[in-house]
Amino acid sequence: MLVMFVGADRTETAVNATQVTFVSSITDGTRIRFGEGRSVTVVEPIAEVMERLNVALRPHD
Repeated sequence: MLVMFVGADRTETAVNATQVTFVSSITDGTRIRFGEGRSVTVVEPIAEVMERLNVALRPHD
């Protein structure tokens, strides 16, 4: 499931919620990490990022 965020450079960023391995709060927003050292920084606060990722991962009826 893809989740849309706004990247640190103000571009739209799509994240595959199933590939996220770690989420951390940083000064400029939130860093979302994936396997193999890949990451993206988004401007949304960590609470919003976690909520949107969790919603995307919930089973749908």
